[in-house]
Amino acid sequence: MRIVLALAALLLATPLAAQERIPSHCLAFAEGEAQVMPASFREPLGADEVRLTFIDHAMFLIQVPGIDVVTDFTGFVGNVDFTPDVVTMNRAHSSHWTPFPDPAIGHVLRGWSEEGGAAEHYLDLGAMLIRNVPTDIRVGDRFGNVGLLPDGNSIFIFEAGGLCIGHLGHLHHEPTLDDYAQIGRLDVVMVPVDGGLTLPQEVLLRAMARWQARVVIPMHWFGPANMERFVAGMQAQGVAVDRRDGNEAVLSRETLPREPTVMVLQSGFLAE
Repeated sequence: MRIVLALAALLLATPLAAQERIPSHCLAFAEGEAQVMPASFREPLGADEVRLTFIDHAMFLIQVPGIDVVTDFTGFVGNVDFTPDVVTMNRAHSSHWTPFPDPAIGHVLRGWSEEGGAAEHYLDLGAMLIRNVPTDIRVGDRFGNVGLLPDGNSIFIFEAGGLCIGHLGHLHHEPTLDDYAQIGRLDVVMVPVDGGLTLPQEVLLRAMARWQARVVIPMHWFGPANMERFVAGMQAQGVAVDRRDGNEAVLSRETLPREPTVMVLQSGFLAE
């Protein structure tokens, strides 16, 4: 009995930074009623909570206690005194990366390899694991010729709070069977819905039907018409729609919607 009490006291005294990540295995299932709460990006989070903030275009702030990550980082997140711990970038267009990331950022994860070949990331931060699955991109020259650049960008996956969260980046082709296997189940996915520069919407909708993510967040709109066409396509698949006035949502495994839901967030740069 004394040994059990001693172990319990030790666990309670363990600092948050040293605690293990809540495992997801990309196989989390929803329980309970849907509950998505708006909150400031400065507000504290529970150990099992993840906050997503839609900043702009394809840039999101993903937060768990003690870890701040910005996706498709362009160098500016708002007029705030804030430096993320990790940024991810994709190079299909300059609106998805910056050549001059702040040197104070602890980890800069490029979705392409500057040495050639595929980028490989597997960053274990304790409470969050970040990994990537490389994808190909279309590239053109000044004469209008279009070709394929293998492994030019990446889908980034964030495992935290028992959730598997995917950011599709500047996706140009339907994931291959090998891609699907490496990505695994997605509980939450941020998807580019422009339907032109990235994946055609009919192909994107097919991928969404396969993943059956509980929360699908549209990004890369280029106007409400593209976004509404995607939402209508998801509704035709029987997916619910949850429209939010703000740009933030707090999620956990226990409060995910029971059924796949498109969550429409409004983008906004960080502010105090």
